[in-house]
Amino acid sequence: MKCRNRSRSVLLLASAAMAMIVSGVIAAEVPAQLPKPDGKPADQSKPVKVFIMMGQSNMLGFGRVGPASTKGSLEYMVKEKGKYQHLVDDKGKWTVRTDVRHVFVMPKGNNMAVMRNEWLAPTGNFGPELGFGHVMGHIHDEPVLLLKACIGNRSLGWDLLPPGSKQFELDGKIYAGYKESPASWDKDTQPKGILWYAGKQYDDDVANAKAVLKELAKYYPGYKDQGYEIAGFVWWQGHKDQNAAHASRYEQNLVQLIKSLRKDFDSPNAKFVLATGCGNPGRDGFGLKIAEAQLAVGDAKKYPEFEGNVKAVDTRDLWREAANSPSNQGYHYNHNAETYYETGDRLGRAMAELLQAGKK
Repeated sequence: MKCRNRSRSVLLLASAAMAMIVSGVIAAEVPAQLPKPDGKPADQSKPVKVFIMMGQSNMLGFGRVGPASTKGSLEYMVKEKGKYQHLVDDKGKWTVRTDVRHVFVMPKGNNMAVMRNEWLAPTGNFGPELGFGHVMGHIHDEPVLLLKACIGNRSLGWDLLPPGSKQFELDGKIYAGYKESPASWDKDTQPKGILWYAGKQYDDDVANAKAVLKELAKYYPGYKDQGYEIAGFVWWQGHKDQNAAHASRYEQNLVQLIKSLRKDFDSPNAKFVLATGCGNPGRDGFGLKIAEAQLAVGDAKKYPEFEGNVKAVDTRDLWREAANSPSNQGYHYNHNAETYYETGDRLGRAMAELLQAGKK
């Protein structure tokens, strides 16, 4: 892993007997302003670095691209505010990262629908993959695959409940454990199951991501059977869990999610980054409770086993009001492109820090 479009710095090791560049280490931090991509493809002799991105509708993506006259759109931020200049070339056209592939899949009935299979560029409404992908493309010479498997309106406490989660009781109700149904029932009664079950969306998203990885050449042009590595997971979710039962278990469920994903993808050393997010400012009520749970999981003092491999970023300051946004949909961050891009950028920088630390 090395920085593109910039001079290399020398890594000085503790040992005075030798000075060398350690393979895979970023020699300097990611710059505040990323350079424009050089347009060159990735080195296909190296395994693909795969980052699996999961969550609900905000991970799916509602960041508005245009027009420039609309406050809070990406075009407005780039053309009117002068931000994110690496996203446009010298002619004002959107740049395309031909070293970062964006694949987005979701369930459609009993099948998998491929929503995106393209090089990274703002070709439509976007999620955190745009900001995240530009950071990953900047620090890697290897091919990068952003594999987004998600769908909207899903909760961690029910739809995305990870394997190993047990049922629990709250206020006279029993709440389903993994693969149980329905979502809840009165204590001391016999529940009548429904077609959906706790963790169904988790199972579907994991299965869809694995289906893409089985046919990588179909999704990454130029792939030469060099293999791949699950380098990391990215999580942005929380809106559907804003109720007493799900919010009370969010932290516990998130810890189990991290462990389950690493097990299911046979990637015990893969890094995990997450952003606070519930589609609202997250400063009070259940939104605050969920944000606190998300930040707690990234606290190495509370979870020593996650030190150096899990990082939570607080993005609540990125909330933008409807008056400065393309829409009045709080649960989708008012479609504000700055919120979506900056969230992805922070997640990317957090991932870069973990990857760098893990190589030292």
